[in-house]
Amino acid sequence: MTATAPVTTAPVTTAPAAAPATARALGLAHYAARGVLEHVLARHGVTFPQQIALRAAVTADTAQTPDDLVAQVQHSLKADPADIRATLDELLTRQLLVTDGAHLLPTEAGRELLAATGADTAPVSARIWGGIPAEDLAAAGRVLALVTERADAELATLRA
Repeated sequence: MTATAPVTTAPVTTAPAAAPATARALGLAHYAARGVLEHVLARHGVTFPQQIALRAAVTADTAQTPDDLVAQVQHSLKADPADIRATLDELLTRQLLVTDGAHLLPTEAGRELLAATGADTAPVSARIWGGIPAEDLAAAGRVLALVTERADAELATLRA
């Protein structure tokens, strides 16, 4: 009788051939992941900028003014403040945000929409990120944080 190797049910992830990270590789990964997210968001009738702005309002520790939300979204998306204000207006029109004095607050419908998109995105994210060794994710996280910091500094210099 011949011994056989045990069958494993955990996904085996084989890393692509080692290649240095580049701006192009980072961009391709970003747009691939964003494409998946935008597909899910479209099923709910929400755009990527709307989701980012709504998430900023929902996850804030305190009520946010429109200027607060514009600043947060601009930091995330590097978008034009006028475009972000238009996005906030769209969320107000759809009653996903509501004005309360000087603040914009998420409505129950806004919270439900964010929860629904998160629930729809979770299994896809698990398939994309699953099986990547923790040490690889930690290294990638450090590199991405450094790239973000440097790019933000360069952008600030360009805008000055």
